[in-house]
Amino acid sequence: MSVLSILVWPDPRLSQVCAPVGKVTEAVRKLAADMLDTMYAAEGRGLAGPQVGAMQRIFVMDAGWKAGHPAPQVFLDPAIVAASEGVESSVEGCLSIPGVRAEVERPVEITLAWTDLEGVERRERLTGFDARCAQHEIDHLDGIVTFDRVSAIERAALLAAYLP
Repeated sequence: MSVLSILVWPDPRLSQVCAPVGKVTEAVRKLAADMLDTMYAAEGRGLAGPQVGAMQRIFVMDAGWKAGHPAPQVFLDPAIVAASEGVESSVEGCLSIPGVRAEVERPVEITLAWTDLEGVERRERLTGFDARCAQHEIDHLDGIVTFDRVSAIERAALLAAYLP
């Protein structure tokens, strides 16, 4: 397949809400394969459509590959249908904001609904890093980046360090 270019913030596409994928086509399957290749090449664990200029509700994830447990997944038109009341903070990085790591608070457990590459509707409870990664990627589909998930004071400090 192909390794795609990853958009870097402040590219305006990273702040846009993505359109539904809808029908699974060969073009969608190729995009998914290219996104997985790109994610692995960039040494990431998740990658969303807008990060490669595809303004569709698609993301790929492999939360365990760096620990030697590869399990690539493709999520089309994902939606969080339930989230735990319990939250935790953890440091997150982003392939589209290189060098920036920020403490982000998120629910520790979610129920995610999506369509797979065979057109089958799926639903699964995610916990731990899987839940955090999926929430981060869904943020991208909604035009939300790490800078939008921190306080105004932290955002200002992160931006000052990030922007030349």
